[in-house]
This record gives sequence, C-alpha cells and structure tokens, in this order.
Amino acid sequence: MRLFVAVMPPGVALTELGDAVDALRALPGADGLRWTERAGWHVTLAFLGEVGEDLLPGLVERLDRAARRHHPFGTGLAGGGRFGDRTLWAGLDGRSRPDGRNGQEMARVAEAAQAAARRAGVHYEDEHDRFHAHLTLARQRGHHGRVGLRPFTDALAAFRGTPWTADSIALVRSHPPAPGVPGAQPRYERLRTCPLGH
Repeated sequence: MRLFVAVMPPGVALTELGDAVDALRALPGADGLRWTERAGWHVTLAFLGEVGEDLLPGLVERLDRAARRHHPFGTGLAGGGRFGDRTLWAGLDGRSRPDGRNGQEMARVAEAAQAAARRAGVHYEDEHDRFHAHLTLARQRGHHGRVGLRPFTDALAAFRGTPWTADSIALVRSHPPAPGVPGAQPRYERLRTCPLGH
C-alpha cells in the first residue's frame, strides 16, 4: 500500500485557503494547471511510498511513540511558493511564539516520523530530501511547464490564514486515481491518527 505521514489542517484553515484558491483559479492560465482537491489537502511530513502490509503494525506503533515525544505546536497557512514551474503550494509558518520556534517544530516532527518509518523497516523515497512544509495546490498538466506560476505565487503572497494548533499526525493511504478518467484524483484514507504529546 502507498503511504505517507501528514499533518491535516483543520476545516476553518482549509476553508480560508479554499477562498484564496478560488481567486487563483480565476487568473489567466489557471485552466492549464491540475488543481488538487480540497478534500485531500494535507501537509506531508514523510512520503513512505509502497509499504508491505506486514510492516504496518510496527510502523503504527513507532509513529505513535514518536508523536508522543512532541508537543502540539502552533502554525498557520500563509503565503505560497513554487517548485520551479512544476508545482504551486501554500506555505506554513509558526506564529504563536515570538521566537519562531513553532516553525521548526513541524520539521522536528517530520524528522521523527521519518526515523520511526526507518526503524519499522520502511525505505521511503524522500529520505535525503530536506523537509519543506507546504500544502500542494496545483501541478502542471504536462511534463514541461507551460503555465508560468509567478502570478499565482504573487497573488498568494499576502494570504495569511487563522493560526491553528497541530495536535496530531496521521498515517494516510493513497489510493491511485481511476485509470482513464480525465482529471481523476487520488483518494486518501486515514489509517491512524497519532496525537502529539500524549
């Protein structure tokens, strides 16, 4: 099964972001992008790839243990950016502490989730990538960037959603989109919610 570990923003945060994305989708070129579905919006901490069902019990146990070692932390959806001209994303920040340490806390939780997966015997694809907290909004439809993403990131620059507290991480299964259906999106199934600090 194809798995990842994620933080799931609360409904109010997703509604605010959805309003901002509605404005983005009215910009020239928006039809040339493949937009992600709101129902699947999440912040990936560790993409684990294909994981054998036999590893699932140990993975769940280690993720639970890792989550308990970290306290809930404040964050919020804010601004946006792009990976080249391939992917458009909304950013996150930590705003409930003046020293900015909450922004680092999500990276620490991501590292703990990655370490838990390794200890459970999972060899995941992002092992050597530096963690960058983001929520994917859209991708280019083809392999070569045709739509310039700069106007979209400029439009997102002023976006700042209501702060919220991340109090859990989730182990999620990704079901592939229906083959041959234009615009079909993957379906996400939450297998486990691991509370932080409990």
